[in-house]
Amino acid sequence: MIEALISSKTRIKLLLKFFLNSKTTSYLRSLEGEFGESTNAIRLELNRLEGAGMLVSQLNGNKKIYQANTKHPLFQEIHRLLLKHIGLDHIVEHVIERLGDVERVYLAGKFAKGLDSSIIDLIFVGDIEKEYLIQLIDKVEDAIQRRIRYLIYSAQEHQDIAWHTFDPEPLLLWARD
Repeated sequence: MIEALISSKTRIKLLLKFFLNSKTTSYLRSLEGEFGESTNAIRLELNRLEGAGMLVSQLNGNKKIYQANTKHPLFQEIHRLLLKHIGLDHIVEHVIERLGDVERVYLAGKFAKGLDSSIIDLIFVGDIEKEYLIQLIDKVEDAIQRRIRYLIYSAQEHQDIAWHTFDPEPLLLWARD
């Protein structure tokens, strides 16, 4: 879907990297290793996104560190578009909202790092019926053409989790109001 709107694969990777998790920071050489692309292609797209005000940067020694500009007027819209691109909107609509006693859902793994993947890692917190969850996930996986891995924690277990031990720290995707 998004490939029809944005022809640059490098730009799509950068948008995923920075706009899925706005806390993500990175610099040119680390992006080169992550994406497996030339620094010139990445630098060109970083300069375009920074010039448009969508990324901000700061110098840390001799490294220029980039991060999404959450104050940009299009930040939320791009974030929502990327969630739809991945299929997380289907997960929220067809899984989380039908499960009942869900307190929180976190996005973990590669997507929490801002990397595209064929597997979506989720952490559910609440009193969840596993059999029903499996049925819902099976239906959504077919719709979004991605696999879903999950962990389930009770509310008590959630309080005891050392989130900093996850790499990266999971991103809150959904919380009961």
